Amino acid sequence: MAVLGLVLPLAACEAGGGDNTITFMAAEYSPQTEPYWENLIEEFEEANPEHTVELQVINWNDIDQEITTRIQTGEQPDILNLNKFAEYALDDLLLPAEDAVSAEVLDDFDEGFAEASSYEGTQYALPFIASTRLLFYNEELFEEAGIEEPPADWDGVREAAAAIDDLDGDAVGYGLPLGPEEAQAEFLMWAAGNNGTLHDGDSWQINSPENTETLEFLSGMVDDGLTQPNPGGTDRTDLFNVFAQGNIGMLNGAVFLPGMVEEQNPDLEYGVAEIPLADAEDPPMTLGVQDFLMAFDNGNDETVNLFLDFFYQEENYTEFLEREGFLPATEGAVGHMDDDPLMEPFIESLPTSEFYPTEQPAWSAVDGAVKEEVGTGVQADADPQEVLDEIQRRAEEASD
Repeated sequence: MAVLGLVLPLAACEAGGGDNTITFMAAEYSPQTEPYWENLIEEFEEANPEHTVELQVINWNDIDQEITTRIQTGEQPDILNLNKFAEYALDDLLLPAEDAVSAEVLDDFDEGFAEASSYEGTQYALPFIASTRLLFYNEELFEEAGIEEPPADWDGVREAAAAIDDLDGDAVGYGLPLGPEEAQAEFLMWAAGNNGTLHDGDSWQINSPENTETLEFLSGMVDDGLTQPNPGGTDRTDLFNVFAQGNIGMLNGAVFLPGMVEEQNPDLEYGVAEIPLADAEDPPMTLGVQDFLMAFDNGNDETVNLFLDFFYQEENYTEFLEREGFLPATEGAVGHMDDDPLMEPFIESLPTSEFYPTEQPAWSAVDGAVKEEVGTGVQADADPQEVLDEIQRRAEEASD
């Protein structure tokens, strides 16, 4: 996700624009995001001259605080693009999805994504984009280190990372991003690979024995110098760029990493494989991430319906996915994109995905706690159990 963003001033000074004018707060995924929405809105307004969409594009570092402030002051947008929704559904701020889009659009959403967009049995959010993770490995470094195939389990990750670390030069064996940008994703990938989870049934499971074992394993990797220095202060985007330049042996990469490699270092030879598991005999798994669109109940339903249906037209929707390098959340778009060789392995991994517990209203607070705390668990002399106990405490406090 882009570090820099642009906030466009809003003409409306209260929740919703009124008079067939709606406000749309969008997260910035890349420099492509704002031009895409501007162009789409221009086409929408040409087709619907009595309706207006006012756009605000905000970078991911600021959007949580921005929407919190807007809601506190009663100035929430009509449409929001974010990676969480349940807390707004809990506060009865959102339109049900069936009131935000047509039945045709609603029926086209992948069933699993629609379920993950629901709160207490009602779908409130609209599945927007999806991403899964796979293990990316540098084929040249593997060859130099005598590694014949990508590791399938944690022991193999350690061995491969050590072999790469022993090479001449400064290549990193495994890139471990536990900085605040997306520490929750990296940790959940490893935890799920050890049969761990963040939430199960009615309770948070952050400090479970499985998760503690996972953080201890990662801490051992760091202690042995098999990762980059200071994983707790390293963000995903930074490591993706280092991998693209050819200086990392392995990392868990997102669906848009191939595009970064193509842009920065198209000659890089790399492969993708399933996420290594604690036990290679376990069924394969990956992290599944989805972001959402949601409509606030501001009384501007007609324009909201028209604009969201316009966006989800297959041509408009797939253009966004192709520009930004994400997976589709609708059946129609899957059929349109499943012959893309870059997308194919990620689409195939979707059925094995472990998703964030976004249906929990406390997820926003828990997400923040994991980002702040879990990276400290791999610092020298840190106690992984104590770190996870603190995150568990904060999760239970947020739920209460």
